[in-house]
Amino acid sequence: MKRMRKDSDMLEEYDFSKGIRGKYTKRYEEGTNIVVIDPDVARFFPDHDSVNEALRSLAEIIKRQKKRQKKLLKRTAESLR
Repeated sequence: MKRMRKDSDMLEEYDFSKGIRGKYTKRYEEGTNIVVIDPDVARFFPDHDSVNEALRSLAEIIKRQKKRQKKLLKRTAESLR
């Protein structure tokens, strides 16, 4: 494998002639949200969609629990009056 003269990390076989400069620039500028999942957890999630689905489900459970807790605190406060 021959290295390119200008850049020692690039091989001559690499062909960027049909590449589009800046194709992902806007998306990159918007930011990324990368989370590294430990291997013992990752084996339960085959792809990013399954992770997102699980986290959305968990978020709904948390929301419901917070609503219940607010109601309970409100009832308790009212009964102490």
